[in-house]
Amino acid sequence: MTDAASEQKLLDELYADFEDAGLIPLWTQRDDLMPMSPRSAAVPHLWRWSDLLPIAERSGQLVPVGRGGERRAMALSNPGLPGQPYATPTLWAAVQYLGPREVAPSHRHSQGAFRFVVDGEGVWTNVDGDAVAMRRGDLLLTPSWAFHEHQNVTDHPMTWIDGLDIPLVSKLDAGFFEFGPDELSTRQTPHRSRGERLWAHPGLRPISQPDRPNSPLAAYRWEHTDAALTAQLELESEDVPGVIEPGHAGVRFSNPTTGRDALVTIRTEMRRLRAGIRTTPVRTVGSAVWQVFDGEAAVSVGDKTFEVGKGDLFAVPSWCEVTLTARTQVDLFRFSDEPVYEALGLARTSRGEQQ
Repeated sequence: MTDAASEQKLLDELYADFEDAGLIPLWTQRDDLMPMSPRSAAVPHLWRWSDLLPIAERSGQLVPVGRGGERRAMALSNPGLPGQPYATPTLWAAVQYLGPREVAPSHRHSQGAFRFVVDGEGVWTNVDGDAVAMRRGDLLLTPSWAFHEHQNVTDHPMTWIDGLDIPLVSKLDAGFFEFGPDELSTRQTPHRSRGERLWAHPGLRPISQPDRPNSPLAAYRWEHTDAALTAQLELESEDVPGVIEPGHAGVRFSNPTTGRDALVTIRTEMRRLRAGIRTTPVRTVGSAVWQVFDGEAAVSVGDKTFEVGKGDLFAVPSWCEVTLTARTQVDLFRFSDEPVYEALGLARTSRGEQQ
């Protein structure tokens, strides 16, 4: 046996012993363990509202919403994560449909959640017994471990999107789930929830209330979001700073007790672009899902370009360059996992054309 053959035999035996001992040598894995930049399994992808809504409506005719399934929610599945109900490796996004006079029973879970309404009204979500109206353009929060249930008090259905950190909590082995009572905690339908009456006063905080990790405000109303975006663009016309970049306004939904993100693990934002504006290309560590609230735009995500309109959703994987070009004035809702990366010291953002 030559020296080379003898050495190879010894090396094969060493690797066999590695496997028997439950070991994997770093030198065979470094590129996968520590890549030069993030390599997400998720891919840029578009889900069209015109495809999603009819499927949701058919599900409403065929699938019950009671105990067991709990919610008539249809998760967006990223093609890069085959067989998994995940929009990105850390974010869940789903279309939820509640039929006329239907009730979705109470439960709670470790995962933080929100709902965003593109169209419609008539559903109230009760969060820890506080009845919160859901209307077009509203962002509704369900913080971790809060009991929540929904009731539709009208004779027409309603559809919205859910966002949760289900994949993240699953990877961390931190998930808990608990059923609540079968009966609704309240059938009240107030115009303003208790949380809004206490917390929804700009710049004013109840002295009696302590800081909380998640926002105690369960509803962020469209009229306030719209007014803030409108004011930013008006001030830009007056040469007053306030926009993200020329023609690009944006607000972040925040926790009034801390000024940080409204949910600990999920960032929620609203953007508005003037017609004709092209945003600066941006890459961010951490993934995001966007939904068009109104208007039309072209979206470039990595090597893919989509023409998008009202209701359409698209996924932006980690460190994937994204650019928006507004065909009309366009409003977009965005949610991401960025607070997690910031808390871990792993956040990074690059602006400008990729070199």
